[in-house]
Amino acid sequence: MADKSSSKTPEHITPFNDEELEYFKGIILKKREEAEQEMDSLQSYLKESMENASNESAYSFHMADAGTDAQEREKTYMLFNRTKKFIRYLDDALQRIENKTYGICKVTGKAIDKGRLEAVPHTQLSIEAKLKRR
Repeated sequence: MADKSSSKTPEHITPFNDEELEYFKGIILKKREEAEQEMDSLQSYLKESMENASNESAYSFHMADAGTDAQEREKTYMLFNRTKKFIRYLDDALQRIENKTYGICKVTGKAIDKGRLEAVPHTQLSIEAKLKRR
């Protein structure tokens, strides 16, 4: 008699076939590319902004302008970090596609609706679980 505990299968297997997983992978890769472009743009803005700030004399413009510039840099930095985190979520979703655990709610263990995954392809929560968290 074979020992079933020695088999190493994932706890939850994706409800999607390989073709559907490729479809979701395409969505995720497109979103990831867009996010990387946004990150590059934000990084360029931050670099340029810091260079401009260091080139300006403290007496060449009003203190309120300096405050506004600093506030804009802070908002851009926060957006940069948010985009970086989003890319990490997308990478995690790609990993779940590779190990065939994509599309399973981490709270309920049930399949996540295909429409939800199309809208939020990096999600790990079904609508049911998301609504319970509120």
